[in-house]
Order: sequence, then structure tokens, then C-alpha cells
Amino acid sequence: MHTTTDHVFHTPTTDTDVRDEHAEVLIVGAGFAGLGMGAQLRRHGRTDFIIIERNPEVGGTWHDNTYPGAACDVPSHLYSFSFAMNPNWSGFYTTQAEIESYIIGVAQSEGLYPHIRFNAPMTEARWDHEAELWRVTTPRGTFTGRYLITGTGHLADPALPDIPGLADFPGEVFHSARWNHDVELAGKRVAVVGTGASSIQIVPQLAKTVDELVVFQRTPAWVIPRIVKPYSAATRRMFARAPETMQRERDDIFWFAESSYAQRRAVPAALDAVRSQALGNIAKAITDDELAAKLTPHYIPGCKRVLSSNEYYPAFTRENVILEASALDHVDGAVAYGASGEGHEVDAIVLATGFEAAQPPFADVVFNADGRSLADHWTTGMSAFDSTAVAGFPNLFAINGPNTSLGHNSIVYIIESQVQYILEALDLADREQIRTMVPTQMAQDEYVDRIQERAATSVWLLDGGCNSWYVDSRSGKLTLIWPDYAYDFRARNGHFTGEGFLSRGVDGAERPLVNAQSSELPAQPSSDARPALV
Repeated sequence: MHTTTDHVFHTPTTDTDVRDEHAEVLIVGAGFAGLGMGAQLRRHGRTDFIIIERNPEVGGTWHDNTYPGAACDVPSHLYSFSFAMNPNWSGFYTTQAEIESYIIGVAQSEGLYPHIRFNAPMTEARWDHEAELWRVTTPRGTFTGRYLITGTGHLADPALPDIPGLADFPGEVFHSARWNHDVELAGKRVAVVGTGASSIQIVPQLAKTVDELVVFQRTPAWVIPRIVKPYSAATRRMFARAPETMQRERDDIFWFAESSYAQRRAVPAALDAVRSQALGNIAKAITDDELAAKLTPHYIPGCKRVLSSNEYYPAFTRENVILEASALDHVDGAVAYGASGEGHEVDAIVLATGFEAAQPPFADVVFNADGRSLADHWTTGMSAFDSTAVAGFPNLFAINGPNTSLGHNSIVYIIESQVQYILEALDLADREQIRTMVPTQMAQDEYVDRIQERAATSVWLLDGGCNSWYVDSRSGKLTLIWPDYAYDFRARNGHFTGEGFLSRGVDGAERPLVNAQSSELPAQPSSDARPALV
């Protein structure tokens, strides 16, 4: 059993040397996805890989998001690697700083730092058909490799709204994921735009120090009470000395989370339970009927992410907090106007407006041999075979790609499932002397059709009265979320069978990929089974 502490530090690198390098495997991103892939490559005896990271340190979204109150809404023991369980989590949920420290500790203990090239944003990745390799350009040089694995994450690139007059605002403006710590907001008039997952953490913190806080709410969120469960020193010692107790905690959290998937299937009793919790959360904090009505959603719970907080609603009872129950419409000088027509004079604007998730920017710079970008391939929404490989793009694997996010469980569980899939694909390529592998368009289309059929009766696609970033606005397809249980994703996509792929061997001939060992893969769990977590 591998453990890490919650107080590990690493000095961010300032290395910017420019040099061209080659490795068998190129990984883009040093967050949970990239580091999880790198760790398992090393554990499986594969050391010929490079991780390309645009930041000066590991952590991904947990390096970027340092806003006041930043924390995770997935329980700590599940929002961590199964091969690097941490007995020292301070509580059921933990903060950004603790999670980032954990990730740094994993990168150190797994020996990943020598493989990482920091300060190297990917500006282009192009498949070279003749050489049968990927060429990835960065400001630090060109990297080549047989395989390209993207681990850029769903919450990597801020979504910046196009607000008339915002560019001419005389005060400070920044996105929540690019928090400007040089700006002192205490004692000032501040606007927070948005009421999603980041906002509900930021608002209570800013409300304590600013002179006036205006919250622009386009759509209210369903916010249920947050579990407060610190782990005592004795409990943490028990987890360290008896790792099976830590595994049991992890398993219990996982299956409790799985039980909440019924709500995503719009089961009436499950929806009523969420509504009751959220409405009770409002009633407990808000006595003003008009304010309570403005904070009450009128769409089906789960269409947008169900959030948790014990501090968000009480923040609106403070005299210095104003709820502007409409979207930010335009800015005129120092006055921010809501769609209601109401204006608010402010000194700073914080954009808690989410991320470019459905149309990720990295797709614009990844090209196949025909010069077609992933973005061109995804004009009607992201799609991939087994949610990991993309037709037309040989030797490309996307972790945290299409239909891999979850509304009820931990993305780390999905990441580890994809990592295992990719490891088995690499092993098969070595065993069968395969140079390239790529899924057929037919196989990918059939896979995506099955997902959309499953999604059709979910809360994300029912006429629930809300617009969600889980759904691609161009096609109306559910492209971010896996519309089933998390363990079902692992059962379906956690092993590489080779079915649906074309391969090219050393002889240069292209043929259907056949995995002679596919029949030896572990049996997958049925829908009523409770498989052990790994």
C-alpha cells in the first residue's frame, strides 16, 4: 500500500531550456490524468515517456484554482489514486492546498519529475503518417513519440463571457481560475459573475471582507448541505497502520455515491430527495420569502451539477451582499448592469463563469495526417470510441475526453479505468508488433449512438428547463458526462480488447486488430454486482 503525506512541497521549476526530444509515449498535462498515466507506465516497467506541462508545477486544475475557499466537492478518500491512498486527509472534503500537496507528493514518490517538461504549452500536435509518430511543438522545443496521450482535463481553460463594455471596465477583472492575488479586495465593492461550483465557495469568503458584494445569478443552483466530517488524529493513525480500514472507507464512499445515480436517471423519489435537501438548505438560512424565491431553481435537479455548501445561502443574509437575480448584461464605466436593468457600481469583477469543457481548446491544435483537427472532427460535439480513442487519429488516446465526466462520483476512478485501457493497448501493440492502431469510424459511431440512447432519458437531456455545459450547444448531444454508473464505465471501457480497431504492423499492411488474449480478460461485473475497487 502506497501512502503520501498531506504536507509535501516542491519548488516550481523555472527551467525553460529549448531542446527537441523523442520518447515512445508523449503525455500532455500533469494533473490527475497525466500523472496517473505516468505513474502506471513506470509501475509497468515503461520509462520511455515524457509529460508535457504548460505550468511550472504539477496539479492541473488544483494548481490553477487558488481562489478563496477553493475545495473539492468529491470526498477526499475517493478523489485520490487507488495506488496512492492517503491516510492523512484532514477531513471528508479537503481544500485546494491539501489536494495540490497530495498531487505533488505522488509525483515525487512515483519518480515522475524527471519525465516532466514544465513551462511547455502544446501549440500543435500533428500525426506524421510516413514516420508513424506524433510531432508536438511547444516553446521548449519539438517532442516526437509513437503515442500521444492527452490528459488536459475538463476544467483546464476558463470560459470568458463576451460582455459589452467589460474590456473598458476601469477596475480589476479576472477569472476565478486565474485569481489575481496581487489585488486587495478587502473593503472594496466586488461583483461575482456566476453561481456555479466555484462561485458558491468564493461568495461566502469574499462576503466576510469586502465592503459590498454583488452576485450576478443567471440561473440559481441546487445546493444541498455539505457533510462536515473531520478525520481525527486517531483515525488518521488507524488509516496509516491498518490500510484495509482506509480501503473500506474508500469503498463505502464509492458505493454511496453510486447509489445517487438514480437521481440522474430522473427516478422521482430520488429527485424529490434532492429537492427536499436543497429547499431545506434555503429555508434554514433565508427567512426573506422574496430572496428565497430568487435562490430557488426551477429546473430538474442534476441537469446542472448539484452543489454542496453550508455557507453559501447564509452569505446572502449579510447586509453587504446583494443578489442580482439576472445575468451580467453589460458594463458601462464602473457600473455593471444585470439583464434586469439594475446597475451596480463596483471596483472589481470576478468571473466565476466556468470552463471551455464541451469545446476544449486543445482540440484546435491536434491534427491528423490529413490536416484535420480534432475540433473539425468534433463540430457536432466531442466523440471517441470507448471514450478514449478517436477515429482518424492513430495512436491517440484521450483521458478525460468525451463522455468521461461524472455528476455523481469521482473522475479519478474514470481516469484509472482509462489508464488501464491504454496500458493494455500498448502491451498488445508490443506483443503483436503493431506500429499504429486507430478505431474505425463505424465502431465509433455505433459506440456514441449507444451512449446517446442511454442519455436520452437522463436528467441532462430531459426537458428540465436548464442549459448545461455537459451538453454540446451545437448538437444537443451529451458529450461530457458518462450517462451510467461509474463502475459500468470500468466494466465497458476498462480493458482493451482491440475490437473495432484497425492496425498497421511492421509490414505496413492495414488490417482489423485482433487481440489473441482478449478472451483472458477478467469477467466484468453485472449491473447488480458490487465489484471490489482497485
